[in-house]
Order: sequence, then structure tokens, then C-alpha cells
Amino acid sequence: MNAPRTLLAATDFSDHARHAAERAARLAHETGALLTLMHVQPVAALLALRQWLGQGHAAEAHLLAQTAQQLQILADGLQAAHKVPVRAVTTSGQVLDDLLREAAQQQAALLVLGAKGVGFVRRLALGSTSERLLRRTQLPLLVVRQKPHEAYRRALVAVDFSAWSLKSLALVRQVAPHAQLVLMTVYQVPFEEKLRFAGVDAATVDHYRQQTKAEALQQVHLLAQTAGLKPGHWEPCVVEGEAWQRIIEQEQARDCDLVAMGKHGQSVTEDLLLGSVTQRVLAEGDTDVLVSTTHG
Repeated sequence: MNAPRTLLAATDFSDHARHAAERAARLAHETGALLTLMHVQPVAALLALRQWLGQGHAAEAHLLAQTAQQLQILADGLQAAHKVPVRAVTTSGQVLDDLLREAAQQQAALLVLGAKGVGFVRRLALGSTSERLLRRTQLPLLVVRQKPHEAYRRALVAVDFSAWSLKSLALVRQVAPHAQLVLMTVYQVPFEEKLRFAGVDAATVDHYRQQTKAEALQQVHLLAQTAGLKPGHWEPCVVEGEAWQRIIEQEQARDCDLVAMGKHGQSVTEDLLLGSVTQRVLAEGDTDVLVSTTHG
């Protein structure tokens, strides 16, 4: 996010959306980026209002003007508090289309939104809209859960040694340049149950497990070296089990305030975001989640 790149923060004025806007303003200040704060009034809600009150009713214009004023007040407060330029944009239409159009026009470097909202932002982060969004764009996504009090301190980066891992690592170093990094990978012993069923003794299976863990740890160190990480600025984390469960456990155990993940896994068909791993981390984790959407 080299200046003067733009960060785009979506808001529906919920508490989580305010946390997201606050985090976006902090990031803008830290990186020298510009900030666009955007609210999209879903067209379906306006159509329902028109059916009830009739076309051209004064209440619709009043509602839109009131929303624009509310957004401007929020933008002015962020600008004053963080000494960054904040541009307020209100539209009415299809939420996904309007966000992507604005992101393209502003050449946004990052889309920031709250984990839960009162309306569209909740669906955007945790529902089908997020799946459509991340299929259609290469714009990284930061989902904010916590009220920000400081710059990110510790970031857990989930890696699987695909091209997505390096991209996620590069992105988190831009968003959290001063954070201590935890490079985490989750391994499983291939065919463990079948091996036991076939009569392979426990000692052999355990040797297989230790070898798999050692190879994963070696790959973590190689990834850190490839990425140019300095000793003392990162630490490895190699654990066995179900990926999403271990990520949530480790984000808490290691006191991380950010989790970074790639959109895809080791192959394009292993789509973590559209499958279970990232969705479960978004739904059940406690920290902010940064999703890299491209390995290019």
C-alpha cells in the first residue's frame, strides 16, 4: 500500500462497522494512504419504501440526506482524530456492485469492513455476498472484529507453502509492519486411520507423525528465509489437527490481534475462503482477519 493508495471502508453505522472505520483510519495514518468511507443504501430497501409511501415521497429524500449527513459526521471525526484525509461516499444500489465500482475507481489497496453489522455488512463478511465478492475481485479484505486501540502487535499468518502463502505474508507486512509474526502451519498424518486399520503399529505411525512435523517446520523456516524475515521478528508454529480449529486456538493462545490467510490453498480447487477454513475462522474467531485474494 504505497502512498497515495486508497483504503475503502464500508459502513452500515453498526458498532462493528465503526470499529472497521477506526481501524481503516489508523492504517491510513500509518501507511500514508487516503481513506474512502462508503455507505451503500440497498436499493431493495428503497423500493420497499416506495411501495409503501409512493414514488417521490419526501421521506425518501430526507432519509438519504440524513444518511449522507451521518456518514459525513463520521468521516469528519476520523479525519480530525487521525490526521488523514477521509472522503465520504454514499450511494443507493446493489451493495456488491457499488463497492467494487468504487474500489476500481479509487484503485483501492484494501477493503475494510466489520465482522458483524445490522444489515448488508454482516452478509458481506459472513454470507454469500462475501463469496461472490472474493470470486470477482483481487482486492484484499480486512474483516475487523475488535475495537482498535493501537497498531497490530502480533499477527498469525496461516501458511501452506503455496504461492498464496508468500502473498499473505507480504500483505500482512504491509498492513501490520511492526507486528511480531507467527508463521503457522497445520499438518495431518496422511492415511493415519487407514494405516492403523491395516495393522501398522503405533510406534511406526508416531514416527511418521514426527517426520511430517519436522518437514513442516523446515518448510516454515524456508518460507521465512524466502520472504526475508529477520530473526526475532517471527516465530514458527507447527501443529497437528483440523486447520480452522487450530488457527482459532493459536490466535488466542498466542495473544494475536490479527490472522492473515490466503483465499486459496495448495490448489485453486482447494478454496479456503469459499470452503470451510476461512469461513469458520471468520464465523468463530475473535480477532481481525486479513484475506489475500491473489497470489500474483
